[in-house]
Amino acid sequence: MKEKKTKKPSKKSGRKMSVLSKIALFLVCFAVLSTAACVSVVRYLITPVDPGSVVTQNFVTIPSGMSVRAIGAKLEEERLIRSADLFYLIVRFPRILLRRNSAVVIKHGVFDITPSMSLLEIITALADDKQAYIKTSIPEGLTTSKIARILDESKVCPFGEFMESAKSRKTLEKIASFGVEAASCEGFLFPDTYFFYPSMSADEVISIMVENFFANIKKAGFDSISYDKLILASIVEREYRVDDEAPLIASVFSNRIETGVGLYSCATIEYIITEIQGKPHPDVITYDDLKINSPYNTYRWKSLPPTPISNPGMVAIKAAMNPPKTDYFYFTLTDSAAGSHTFSTSFKSHIKAGMEFKTKKAN
Repeated sequence: MKEKKTKKPSKKSGRKMSVLSKIALFLVCFAVLSTAACVSVVRYLITPVDPGSVVTQNFVTIPSGMSVRAIGAKLEEERLIRSADLFYLIVRFPRILLRRNSAVVIKHGVFDITPSMSLLEIITALADDKQAYIKTSIPEGLTTSKIARILDESKVCPFGEFMESAKSRKTLEKIASFGVEAASCEGFLFPDTYFFYPSMSADEVISIMVENFFANIKKAGFDSISYDKLILASIVEREYRVDDEAPLIASVFSNRIETGVGLYSCATIEYIITEIQGKPHPDVITYDDLKINSPYNTYRWKSLPPTPISNPGMVAIKAAMNPPKTDYFYFTLTDSAAGSHTFSTSFKSHIKAGMEFKTKKAN
């Protein structure tokens, strides 16, 4: 029986295997390097456009119905992200980088997005509806124009647009819907801390403030408020400094109204000078100022001014709604540091209180 010989591999086939091994190794290395390169690129593209940006607030509006691709293009154009394409891929396939099983739904609205935010932070903010709010504090006693300045500087709405809306028919109809016929929205812009959106319409801002006014009237236990009471409250707001004295000041003005005596309120003169004449706030009220021919001049006219002269808070409103029964017809500042007044029943005692204050101040 013949022994079967094993066929040895040829040198040619060995060389072929060696070439294939090298090609395979090359492809593996290429794949690894390509993957590493891709990872490096992605890592770069998700980094903030400007990590050291000093911009602390940047409002971006995402309109309703805007596509994901369009949103990405908008963000890239505004230099807030590096790649609109990567933005689209991450939103469409959130499991890869966001590690979210649920779909990412970009909300519409206004968002605070700065160049120091990473791509993932921006997508999270848009998906989690982290909309930008502007905390806006409106102090008691401001006029409509001063409130408009605050809103303009806070980028809530433009000054001119707010002033136009303040006297619009739509605003007056809004106030009338609560049972009050008003000549303007002065007095109805309730002082409070609000959380507005950037670039809101003035109509919307005024509507919120007016609704807040009437909500607080109800909360205080009043069914409504008459226009005359609101005008009185606006004057009390500008005159009182100590909360406990607001009702007494309201009683002085109420007594004067009932007996047909002029209110003689310096606050109404200030309103004429600053709001009607458009001049800077005066350091002192002069005798010439008291002669200004205006229906707001309570030194010339016995009645209330035609509109409120400020937007009062609840202290002044409550004082005007329920002034105590007193015999006071006068009050004068007698402690400028504490902001307290002396109340008098006669002009003689009023002058005496004023003289004592001036003498005390001179000493």
